Formats: sequence, structure tokens, C-alpha cells
Amino acid sequence: MNIDFDLEISSMKDRLGQFWQLAAEKVILLDREYDPSQGSPVFTIKGKYSTRGWTEWTQGFQYGIPILVFDAGGDKTMLEIGKTKTLANMSHHISHFGVHDHGFNNLSTYGNLLRIANMGSFKASDGEKEFYKLALKMSGAVQAKRWSSVNDGGYIYSFNGPHSLFIDTIRTCRILLAAYQLGHRMLDENDQEINLLDRAIVHALTTAKYAVYYGEGRDAYDVWGRVAHESVFNMNDGNYRCPNSQQGFSGFTTWTRGLSWAMLGFPEFLEFLEEIDPEYPDLEDVRNTLLRTARATSDFYIENSSADGIPYWDTGAPDLHRLGKYRDSPADPYNDFEPVDSSAAAIGAQGLIRLGNLLEKTAPETAGKYYQAGLTTLNTLLSEPYLSMNKNHQGILLHSVYHRPNGWDHVPEGSKVPNGESSMWGDYHMTELCLTAQKILEGGYYTFYKDLV
Repeated sequence: MNIDFDLEISSMKDRLGQFWQLAAEKVILLDREYDPSQGSPVFTIKGKYSTRGWTEWTQGFQYGIPILVFDAGGDKTMLEIGKTKTLANMSHHISHFGVHDHGFNNLSTYGNLLRIANMGSFKASDGEKEFYKLALKMSGAVQAKRWSSVNDGGYIYSFNGPHSLFIDTIRTCRILLAAYQLGHRMLDENDQEINLLDRAIVHALTTAKYAVYYGEGRDAYDVWGRVAHESVFNMNDGNYRCPNSQQGFSGFTTWTRGLSWAMLGFPEFLEFLEEIDPEYPDLEDVRNTLLRTARATSDFYIENSSADGIPYWDTGAPDLHRLGKYRDSPADPYNDFEPVDSSAAAIGAQGLIRLGNLLEKTAPETAGKYYQAGLTTLNTLLSEPYLSMNKNHQGILLHSVYHRPNGWDHVPEGSKVPNGESSMWGDYHMTELCLTAQKILEGGYYTFYKDLV
């Protein structure tokens, strides 16, 4: 990536304003046109949202987007859509025992509603707020129950089963942090109390140890910041066995959306630990470990993305070499060889901004590298060809990829790789990235936890 060290967030003020107008228009378009009987919208095909049965993990993004748009500008239509649809359609996600995506679905909806209600952005009774709190507490406990203990730690296991640790979960486990902050007391068999903060920290440390590489020779492809989508354990003896990938090219390459989940999840975790400052043994060692992981993954992203901050879908994609020195020029979503993934860019950019903000307090000499890399990527995403300007296209952020190995993504006529489509997670994280930037522009700072209590 060619980091623009002269770029200032104030230069994006007008385009952020245009983004909020565009996002509101897309929310209304999707709300008017999408048939909810199909299931949750996942990604677009020819500009229209469709579903894809795998797991229920995107509905919270659908209703979370209008809540964030309301937070940014006070559009009451957005609040009405987000709040009404959350209350009508999201309750089954609270007790969904089959997924590791509780932070995605429920913090995006109930969490954002509680946060802005506590901010006084809309009038909510004490009973309404308690309802949101209860939803978050239950969701955190349900996610925490998906627990596999291994020899030197443990983790919240993926929908693949108890042997499977996904990198994605580092961002969804913030639902445990929210439930802990709200004072939830989780009880297991024989009234055994489960400390939700401890469970989240152990998950984070296990993820940092096995899913992220540090150039220490674990395998022949061990380089600083490489990420494995899935880490596989033998549940008979608790030993780690191998890296794997469900949506990337292989366990020995880096699926860039998985990389971006780590880039955002670890700095958010650190922000929480710094501000909440809980009593926890060896907390400083925990912080140092998570900070090392955040820096490693962010360095890898900066090193392996295109000049404008947009990554291709996997750093080991088989035809990536045919693009030549792709890191030295802006990404080309319309190339003939490998697709870009703008959703990874939207997720990763927020992580870079948060990491830069964290380091400003302890290592200001390096903070600017990450913060400006985040702004560079945001600057790219706020313009065409990444914003969906076609008024008939239901998506917000174009050139997102879901599952390249399975061939699920739409390839337009005349193209050789997927392009021109949106995803619900890409649209949500682009909206959340812009809210992060908007709050900074206004002299504030957005976090998932600051106004929960």
C-alpha cells in the first residue's frame, strides 16, 4: 500500500455527508424491495440482494445499518426501520446455539440501539433499555457456551464443530465483553460460574497463538502477520493439528477478509481492556500479546494490499501472479484473473484507524503509519468504483466477495471474475467505518461499549 501521510480526515467531510445520503437511500430501497420470506439477505446478484443458506449471520447487519445511519445524522426514518425490524425479526438470533456470530447479529442491532438510547439520541423507557440489555446478556452467554478447552487454552468454536477455531470469531466475541460489562452472571452445570471476560480473553490469546503467524518458523510459509482462517485441534487430546481455510485458497495462504477480522477484532479488544480496565491477572501481558497480534496483522495487510489499500481476496490466490506487480498500482476489480474484496478493505480500514489511535498514547512514532493507512483505504472506498451509485442497485459497497472457492459469487456477463456486487457484511462495515470517521471528525470516538451502561 502507498500510504498517504498527508491525507486528513477533514478532507472527506463532504464525501462522508454524501455517503450518509446514499446509505439511507439504499436502506429504503432494500426495505421496499426485498422479500423477507426468502430469508436473510446475504449478497447481491445483478444488484438485487439474495440469500444463501449456510448460517444465519447477516440479518443483524441489515437492520444495524439504518441504526448507524441514524446515529450519524439523526434521520428518524432510519431509526424506525432499524428498531422496528430488530424487535420484529431478531429475537431468534439471541438464542441461536448453532453459530459463532452473535457479535455480528446482536451487537449490530440490540447493542447499537442500547448505545444510542443511553446517549439520549432517542427516548427509550427504562424497560426498553433493560430489554436490550437482557438480549445482549443472553447472546453473550449463548456464544460463550460454544466452548472447546484445549491443552493450553480454549476457544469459542465455529459452526464446523468443536475442533474448529475461526479467525472471524475474534470480532464476534466482543458480545462476551458487552455481557460482562453489563454485569451478567453466567452459570453452567452445577451452578459453576463462567467469567465472561476470562472466556473472551482466553479465546483471544488462543486465536493470537494459533491463527496468526509471526515469522518464527512454524511452517515453511510463516511470515509476520499471516493469518489462517481456521485452526484445527484434535479434541481427543487437545492438541493443535493444522491450519485450514473454509473461504480462502488454503490454510497456508491468507484469506484477506479473515485477516481483516483480526485487524479489527484485536484493537477493539484492546480498547475495551484499556477503558474498562478490569481486574485480571497478568493483564499487561495480555495487552502486550494482543497488541503484537494487531500490529502483525496490520503490517501484513499494508504489505500485501494494492497501492490504494484494497486487497485481493487471498494473498495466495492462484492467478494473482498474472496481475504482475499488483501491490504497486491501484486495485483493478474488473481484471480477468482474481477478484478484489472491498469488504475486507472496509473491515481492515477501521482496524487500522483504531490501532493508530491506540498507539498514539504509547508509541506515537508508529501510530501514524496505521492511522494514515486506514484513512488511505477509506479515501479509496468513498469513491467510485466502490460506492454503488446506481439507484437501482440495492448494495452500498461494490466488489465484495463471499465464497470464491465455492463459486457462490456472481460473475457478470463479459467478466471472468466476480465484481460489481455487494454483501450485507460489506455494507454494514462500510457504514461502521464511516461512522468511526464521522465521530472523529466531530471530535468524538465510536466504540461498541462506551455507552452500553
